[in-house]
Amino acid sequence: MADRGCPLETAPLPLEVRESLAELELELSEGDITQKGYEKKRAKLLARYIPLIQGVDPCLQSENRVPGPSLTTAALQLQKSRPTTSRDERFRSDVHTEAVQAALAKYKERRMPMPSKRRSVLAHSSVDAYTPPADLHSAPPDVTTGLVDRPHYERPQVASVRAAPRGYGGSILETADGVPVHSRVSSKIQQLLNTLKRPKRPPLKEFFVDDFEELLEVQQPDPNQPKPEGEEVEVLRGEPLATGVPWPPSLLAALQRWGTVQPKAPCLTALDTAGKAIHTLTYGKLWSRSLKLAYTLLNKLTSKNEPLLKPGDRVALVFPNSDPVMFMVAFYGCLLAELVPVPIEVPLTRKDAGSQQVGFLLGSCGVTLALTTDACQKGLPKSQTGEVVTFKGWPPLAWLVIDGKHLAKPPKDWLPLAQDTGAGTAYIEYKTSKEGSTVGVTVSHTSLLAQCRALTQACGYSEADTLTNVLDFKRDAGLWHGVLTSVMNRMHVVSIPYALMKANPLSWIQKVCSYKARAALVKSRDMHWSLLAQRGQRDISLSSLRMLIVADGANPWSISSCDAFLNVFQSRGLRPEAICPCASSPEALTVAIRRPPDLGGPPPRKAVLSMHGLSYGVVRVDTEEKLSVLTVQDVGQVMPGASVCVVKVEGTPYLCKTDEVGEICVSSSATGTAYYGLPGITKNVFETVPVTVGGAPVSERPFTRTGLLGFIGPDNLVFVVGKLDGLMVVGVRRHNADDVVATALAVEPMKFVYRGR
Repeated sequence: MADRGCPLETAPLPLEVRESLAELELELSEGDITQKGYEKKRAKLLARYIPLIQGVDPCLQSENRVPGPSLTTAALQLQKSRPTTSRDERFRSDVHTEAVQAALAKYKERRMPMPSKRRSVLAHSSVDAYTPPADLHSAPPDVTTGLVDRPHYERPQVASVRAAPRGYGGSILETADGVPVHSRVSSKIQQLLNTLKRPKRPPLKEFFVDDFEELLEVQQPDPNQPKPEGEEVEVLRGEPLATGVPWPPSLLAALQRWGTVQPKAPCLTALDTAGKAIHTLTYGKLWSRSLKLAYTLLNKLTSKNEPLLKPGDRVALVFPNSDPVMFMVAFYGCLLAELVPVPIEVPLTRKDAGSQQVGFLLGSCGVTLALTTDACQKGLPKSQTGEVVTFKGWPPLAWLVIDGKHLAKPPKDWLPLAQDTGAGTAYIEYKTSKEGSTVGVTVSHTSLLAQCRALTQACGYSEADTLTNVLDFKRDAGLWHGVLTSVMNRMHVVSIPYALMKANPLSWIQKVCSYKARAALVKSRDMHWSLLAQRGQRDISLSSLRMLIVADGANPWSISSCDAFLNVFQSRGLRPEAICPCASSPEALTVAIRRPPDLGGPPPRKAVLSMHGLSYGVVRVDTEEKLSVLTVQDVGQVMPGASVCVVKVEGTPYLCKTDEVGEICVSSSATGTAYYGLPGITKNVFETVPVTVGGAPVSERPFTRTGLLGFIGPDNLVFVVGKLDGLMVVGVRRHNADDVVATALAVEPMKFVYRGR
């Protein structure tokens, strides 16, 4: 580094050479070139100007070993040898001279900027301490050729943009601020300067520059969006419950009547996974076994010499979907013992996430006893002592196996004191919300009896009718039709287990044909599966069916299954009017059901609705040719003895307009009464008071919110377009999760929807 003992004076060299030298030193300091490469390039740049600088810079004189004349003599000789049109003559103008004088005057006036981090520690001099001699103003130097001879110590020492290496004895021109008029730097050096001046981190507020302001803006409604234009909807009332009919005074009275008067009449037939009838429960057996269970629960279960249970206590029913017979015995045994059954699913593992929520329900209900069968109890996880483990989130439970050998036979003259009437709780049905929480819907004895009577009238059930049930018999329509209403009317229920449906999707149709069933209870999925399995089946007839009840007929995709099923099986005896979609919810039980013509029902209806209008909660009829439409079917008329209205989804329950989508509310004695142990949300759901635009209540009786979104169509038919749990609000528009499923099913899966996506 001997050749870099002092910096090069800038005055004798042209501007481009000084820039090149500065860039060269920058490359060396950054390691872009080696020391040897630096020396080679530097010598090449200065080779042309060595005679001009040897008399000015001692370090350059030592660097260039070739002796030469003095600066003034060499410069004069060089000027005489060059033509007047050479580059040097262009910088000898009056304008240039004045610029140099202005620059020197500016050096005298300005203050130096703060040094950067890369400023040499040896550059201590400043322009403020320097006073140029008087002769500089009379003979300004030429920045190109350095014609004026002056001592080296008179040059102002200014910090450079580059770090001066140790050992530098000279000074470097500062270019970061206050640059002389005609002094320029290269873009690379200027970029380095800007980098050094820039803060290491941006200001804190720059980290939060986003669309926050836009999020705070209240989205203005689209002036062209559709708005409801109809009149205010009126409360729709169903036909009154029939009078003069010899209804049983209670459900237990009906059970006792059929168990003693018609003991051999078939009540329930259970099938195995091969479709074979493994057990047929008669009404006599149902009555005797239920009575035996009630006696055991009331008299044989003690804790510290006191009865373990007392009237009104809740009891869990844990039975698999393949055993409807023992479930039915347990359910009616609890009713006879004045206990409240709480049907739940069988827990599969000790830490099953779904059963944790059920455990919370059992704990809130104060359940201490669970009823099950011997086969189911053996399949439950056991502890090291052989007892059933306590499932995560569950309260401690005692388990009672209710197979015949485990029950005590009551005395001949023993009869329970149960009176299944009034506002007391008959059973609790669990419901899982979209957040995953589980609540229990309480159904009173009054509601249970009213529901059985309303279903009997709406479906035209009569004694000895045969019903094929594909649904879960522990809850919803499977419980209401297959366990409760069937007993009131001494019907015969053929229960199809889910495992059989998986093995043979056509099994329910075969049982309808073999048992000459007059009613069938299915979901649209069962109809869809049977369509895929019906090829090659020729000896099937559905002419006996009066009602094919589609329990999920309110879902938008069920209409395609209904239409496709009718197209295939109409030639096999299925009448179009036999397909009866219905709508229900755990809170309101059955809301509406389509009646067959022999019961006075109007013809079925379809509605082709604009999806754009529905997203704004407005009903607009469209054409089927468009892809942006939703086709829905009616779910029939309001249940007998019930009143229905449609209210706004949010805020005060104002009545909607006739062409407006809202939440359907029901006022009836055949609905749920409360969420068990949750009085707060109970009031919001089970005690709603719809009001008119003027604020007047529409009825003296409260309404129950169903959680169903829909409207009232022609012929007073109810249409459902979605559920409140599946509602998705994007901006000011509403969409429903069911619509997404319906859209996917409307596309041909083999062509457009790839498996696994």
